Amino acid sequence: MMMVSDDCLVECKIDDSDDDDGAVEEQMTTPPPPPEFASKAPTPAPKAPTPPAPPPPAPPTPTPTQPVSRDPNGINRHLKVEVSDVLAEPASPHSFNTVWLYSVVGFERTRVWTYRCLSLLFAVPFALMCGVFLAVLACLHVWFLAPCIQLSNTFLPCLRSLCICTVNVFISPFCTSLALCCSQIAISLSNKDWQQMRDKNVV
Repeated sequence: MMMVSDDCLVECKIDDSDDDDGAVEEQMTTPPPPPEFASKAPTPAPKAPTPPAPPPPAPPTPTPTQPVSRDPNGINRHLKVEVSDVLAEPASPHSFNTVWLYSVVGFERTRVWTYRCLSLLFAVPFALMCGVFLAVLACLHVWFLAPCIQLSNTFLPCLRSLCICTVNVFISPFCTSLALCCSQIAISLSNKDWQQMRDKNVV
């Protein structure tokens, strides 16, 4: 057995901190394992493709509808005439039911169709005439009546001042003088006059 002398021994200092840092650096720089040794995680199932959202429905096209009431302001309420407002049969002189039925139907049909035929002939021309008349009135109001009113409102204060000056200069002194002259008039009645007035009141 070979013995080693103490002179050949060399003192070596071991630094634990360096080893720890090196281990940490070794751990940090360690490459990942190859894919064949890596743990196989279950692959998620592929998601089904979501169907595209349907396009929003197109707004419905408005269909022109006739107005419910052609007289919304009720300017022709007095023309709402029914059969019962014109024809009425008392109980004692009673006609046949067919006669009464045909009379009512004839009245209604004649009234409705006569009005339709007359309106077919005269409605459009009368409407045009009303439109022209209203247009003339609007034109006169806009271009003649309203300017005249505005101009009169502008010049009336001047005319008012002129009238006030005329009254204060000419009419007011004359009326004041006349009032002073009449204020000096005194009427005295004697006993005889009082007696005559009393007699007249008694009579």
